Amino acid sequence: MIDSFMGKNRFLSNFHLHRDGKSVEHYFQAAKAVSIVDSVWVMNSDTPSEAKKRGRKVTMRPNWDLLRLDVMEHCLQRKFSDPELRQMLLDTGDEELVEGNYWNDTYWGVCNGIGENHLGKLLMKIRQEIRNATVDNSR
Repeated sequence: MIDSFMGKNRFLSNFHLHRDGKSVEHYFQAAKAVSIVDSVWVMNSDTPSEAKKRGRKVTMRPNWDLLRLDVMEHCLQRKFSDPELRQMLLDTGDEELVEGNYWNDTYWGVCNGIGENHLGKLLMKIRQEIRNATVDNSR
């Protein structure tokens, strides 16, 4: 099991910076916003932490709770379209991916053994989709 997205597994974190200098956190937080002005404000954050803080200040879409899993999945698919990151995800093999944390995020991860681990589940889903696509393309 990979139970922390730190150190050598930091690339699994939403705070991992992409080649464009942005992170999944930037895109995810920007997607929450009702207004394009707020979305741009979030995207212009210098760090993923700042994007997360700004995302807490925007007027959120009224149906955000219904959309957030799909939005996160889309952001992760975009992230792992990068060949290097895609290979790194595949290199996790069959390990269970658990976004272990100490900041009490029990929706996206697990804290003190409690949590839904939606981020880890989405990463494992995408890893399997990449595997399936690789098998289909080799036929």
